[in-house]
Amino acid sequence: MDRILVINPNSTEAVTRGIDEACAPLRMPGGPGIECVTLAEGPPGVETQQHADGVIAPLLALVRARASDCAAFVIACYSDPGLHSIREATPKPVLGIAECGILTALTLGQRFGVIAILRKSIPRHLRYIGALGVADRLAGELPVGLGVTELSDQARTFGRMVEVGKSLRDGHGADVLVMGCAGMARYRKPLQDEIGIPVVEPTQAAVAMAIGRVRLNWAGANA
Repeated sequence: MDRILVINPNSTEAVTRGIDEACAPLRMPGGPGIECVTLAEGPPGVETQQHADGVIAPLLALVRARASDCAAFVIACYSDPGLHSIREATPKPVLGIAECGILTALTLGQRFGVIAILRKSIPRHLRYIGALGVADRLAGELPVGLGVTELSDQARTFGRMVEVGKSLRDGHGADVLVMGCAGMARYRKPLQDEIGIPVVEPTQAAVAMAIGRVRLNWAGANA
């Protein structure tokens, strides 16, 4: 059976469990298997450019080790670390959750807002949005002010996400939101219900695209 490997590049198992739960609606009879794994060599959270750069080598090693039994790979970190290096290393589809989350948001609204974890993450994200050529569709990006390991505090995290989401909606004109960290996965549906506009969980967006790529036998440009 075809298998999609979803890799959490940080070493926090709670984040991987949340990602796995978020993938549950995408598991279906006859569809590709979806396996979520943790990069043991990663930091507790990918929160800086150095963190993002530092996980590229172990990500490459993991993808190469699993190349024979996986049909596609998803890098489940909103920095998309190593995305282009990994695409060079395998002919299999490789999807990054930031790219897929943003592209999905563009189909759901005119101006998207991003909920980041930390303020220091925002310049890194803005560089990427600029590289994708979609900066004119960005309404804004605001942080919840919590690190990856703090996102497991559900009441605190959800309260901050609602506050930030409403600010992006009302103050910045966002009509769709993207969750800017895979560790936020469990909060997507409650947040969407609370603020009343579409909320994209980027790992779900990437895995949904990966399923289509596998079923249609689409490889990347580097294949």
